[in-house]
Amino acid sequence: MTDSEFPVELFRCPVCGASFHKVENSLFCNGARCHCFDFSSCGYVNLATSAQSNGGDSKEAVRARSAFLRSGYYRQAADAIAETVAAYVPANGTVIDAGCGEGYYAETVAAHGFRVVGFDLSKAACERAAKQVKANQTLRFRPKFAVAGVFSLPLQDACADAVINVFAPCAETEYARILKPGGILLVAGAGEKHLLGLKKAIYENPYLNTPRADLPRFMTLTDKKHACFSVTLTDQASIAALFSMTPYYWRTGPADREKLAALTTLTTEIDFEISVYRKEV
Repeated sequence: MTDSEFPVELFRCPVCGASFHKVENSLFCNGARCHCFDFSSCGYVNLATSAQSNGGDSKEAVRARSAFLRSGYYRQAADAIAETVAAYVPANGTVIDAGCGEGYYAETVAAHGFRVVGFDLSKAACERAAKQVKANQTLRFRPKFAVAGVFSLPLQDACADAVINVFAPCAETEYARILKPGGILLVAGAGEKHLLGLKKAIYENPYLNTPRADLPRFMTLTDKKHACFSVTLTDQASIAALFSMTPYYWRTGPADREKLAALTTLTTEIDFEISVYRKEV
């Protein structure tokens, strides 16, 4: 897959499951109904079914998260994810970013020499991701993006060397289906002290994070590590953007929100728990 090529061989029709062929700016499935899906002007393709339409993050949420991530606050964690992929996946391997958001982690992994395809239910996220990688002239393989949910990926069986799942729902059965035998699933989520400084600024009795409940149960755990560091945010916009990326945003009352809104600087721990699972050969 060169920079301009779309990896059509990886995909299958979300309606009937048939393979695709590409003609100019459209994908046509090879089934009896010849279902057609057009690429957007910025390069992503919408493969969401009608039941999945209008899902995912809003433009405003995507814009805030992108601004925060592009400021480099999570760079150490993104590099740790990419380096972990590189330890298990052969050069030029195919990596699926399931729940890719605005493409920050997909782009970081691609910079390490992998062919990356990202999926997200948010059209706004896929649009921003596609625009950002198009502007990146340093990538040998620019990631490709499609709108689709992680529990029903429009991909062929056993087509991927790795799946990365960063703060997104973990659809183990679906990931196992698309992974090649011996392929890996990398799951990144909040470690025990992730964003503890942020929580201390809001709550009187901040709690430590507990392990996520949707970790794989049937794949073999191969490795577990933490990317731990601290960051200092020096403006209210960055603090607000970080807060909007968290589940606390939706369950914090007005009084506690005011505490955060009054801050112009914030230092907090970052703790990514990175787990690697392998599909049995």
